[in-house]
This record gives sequence, structure tokens and C-alpha cells, in this order.
Amino acid sequence: MKKTTGTDRSITSGWRPATQAVRGGTWRSEHGETSEALFLTSGYSYDDAQTVADRFAGEAQGMTYSRLQNPTVAMLEERIALMEGAEACRAQASGMAAMTTALLCQLSAGDHVVGARAAFGSCRWLLDHLLPRFGIETTVIDSADDDAWEAAIRPNTKVFFFETPANPTLDVVDLAHVCGVAQAHGITTVVDNAFATSALQKPMDFGADVVAYSATKLMDGQGRVLAGAVCGSQEWIDEVLLPFQRNTGPNIAPFNAWVVMKGLETLDLRARRQSENAVEVGQFMEGRVPKMLHPGLPSHPRHELATRQMVATGPIFAFDVGDRATAFAVLDALELVDISNNIGDARSLMCHPASTTHAGMTQDARDEMGVTEGLLRINVGLEDVEDLKEDIDRALGAAGL
Repeated sequence: MKKTTGTDRSITSGWRPATQAVRGGTWRSEHGETSEALFLTSGYSYDDAQTVADRFAGEAQGMTYSRLQNPTVAMLEERIALMEGAEACRAQASGMAAMTTALLCQLSAGDHVVGARAAFGSCRWLLDHLLPRFGIETTVIDSADDDAWEAAIRPNTKVFFFETPANPTLDVVDLAHVCGVAQAHGITTVVDNAFATSALQKPMDFGADVVAYSATKLMDGQGRVLAGAVCGSQEWIDEVLLPFQRNTGPNIAPFNAWVVMKGLETLDLRARRQSENAVEVGQFMEGRVPKMLHPGLPSHPRHELATRQMVATGPIFAFDVGDRATAFAVLDALELVDISNNIGDARSLMCHPASTTHAGMTQDARDEMGVTEGLLRINVGLEDVEDLKEDIDRALGAAGL
């Protein structure tokens, strides 16, 4: 591969996904390094005053300040955009920086947002608390009710915001239907795709306008750094998102960007293998626990939809054991699986959402979402699946299940 091949869309757009994940966006310096270079710099110097003036005026290509551009970050952004099938991407400091940026960059007082009720706790906080502070109206609906999306539209509706599968109840949204409704009404769809990533699901193939990520999760995949990303058209990124990002600064650090690039090299392998492991573990547990929420199993109400719009259903699922005491007993009895509120890791992790990821929500909001006191969420990792089943079997037995 030549030094600039990885940044040439006329070439890289023809590569298959696994190749894009390894080589897309790579730019090599005069040294010809094989691994992407890590540029730890806050600013840049110039040979003459006119050069910097032209760059700041947008009349010449080049770096100006690392809040706007950084060579390492730019490589990550190009790789994610290429994998997503998007024209452009801007990386963010964290997943929630990505979600906040994707919404606030395009909303003003008097606008209206329709959001899915099933969401990560901090995403619901944006809808329930932050946006209303700025005079932005919000309506939360059951995302599985296809008719509810159109019914919730008002003359001032600007954005549909949802994740699929949703955290932690694994609600699945019909991407083609919801994006079609949005397009018919001139509404922008913002999809949180962190549970799947482009390795398992591409919302833009179904008409989504903007796709946002916590790259902390599957993209890094090894629990090392915080990162986020927002993908969209070149026009939307440049004219809508970039002014917000330039002036508010939710940027990712170059080191974190470099780490995520290394994670992307194995994303396809990890996502598929962890999905397979999650199905096997779910099949093992089904019938043993009172309630299973796993889109990869036929018992899920939207199993057919999930398998139709996803390559595989991902490493994460949830199950309900009845009450908090039983849930804590399961967690306390685990020996191999970690008690942790992260997801997407190569290690298997389990948590109690009601007391962790969704603890900041009101009881009414948790009840509305289905985040019960007995709900547990598991991220199935890359361990030998038989060891995982043995550990979970022991933990369930210790809790009386």
C-alpha cells in the first residue's frame, strides 16, 4: 500500500469491510511506518504568514490547531466514515460527547425531538433534562410501536433520536420504517449504533442521516479509552456539526484515537465471535431465568427484524431474575465474569442497570423503560464459551435459579 492509498476514497470505497477496518484512513509519513503514527501536538507551525491565513480562511488544506484537526484523529475519522458508508466523521472525546454534539449542533429553542424511551441512562437524561433547559421540547415514545413515531410528530419536530438495539432492554427499532417516516417529514434521524457498530449494522443503509457512537465500546473493545464519533454527510458535518465542535471543544485526544484505530483492526472478528458466544450463552440460560431479552433468540418479539437488519445480533443481552436481591446474589457469585457497567469489551461483563447505568433516572422513568430491579445486562466476551456457561450456571444456582 502506498503512503496515501488509505485516504483515497476512489480506492478504499471499493475495499470490503474487513479490509477497510484494517487499512482505511491510513496515511504514512516520509518514514513509511506500517502502524499509524501518533501525533501528540496541540498546535502547528507554518513556513510563512500567508499559509496560516489561507488555512484559517478555508482556502488551503492543512492543520491549524488540534481542536480542529490532528493527523492521528483524521485517520480515525476517515476509517470510521469509510466503514460506516458515510461521507464524513468527526471523532469526539466520549460516547456522550458524541450524542450531545449530534443533538445540540442542530437544535435550537422551540425545536422538538422525538426519542425512544428505551435508551442509555445518560441519553435519556439529554431528552428528559438537558434539552428542555434550552427550550427544546421532547417526546419519548415506545420505539417498537411503529405508528407512534408519526403520531408524535409536531410542526416543529426536527430530530428522531434512538438506539437499536437499545441499552439495556434490547428494544429493536425498525430502521427502514422510522427513517422513512423521518424522510417524508423532513426530519433528521440520529441513530446511536454503539451496541452493533458498522461491523454488525449500518443504519445509513436504511436511510439514517446521522450515526453516533460510543467508540469506547466495541470499537476499542478492550476497555482502554473513552472515545466517540459522529458520522453524516460532508455538508452536514461541515456546516452543522463542525461549527459547534470548533467552538465547544468535545474533541478526542490523539492517543485515544490511535488506540481506537488499533481496536478497529480486529472489530469484525471480535464482533462476530462475541455475537456467536452471546447466542450460545443465551440459549443455555433461556428457560433457566424468568425473562430473557435477547434479540438473537426467537423468543425476542423482534427477533426476525433484528436478524434482518443486522449481520449478527451483538454480544449484549439482558435477563430478569425477579428482584434486586436475586440480581445481586447472581453478581456476587460470579467468579469469571466481571461485575462492570461497561460493554463491548473482549472480557465478559455483567451489571445491574437499575443501580448503575440507569441509577440517575427516576423510578417512573425506569418503570417506563422496563429497567426493573431484577434486570441484569451481560456483555459476552471472547472467553471459551464453556467456561462462561459454567460460571453463569454456578452463579444462577447460588441465587436459587
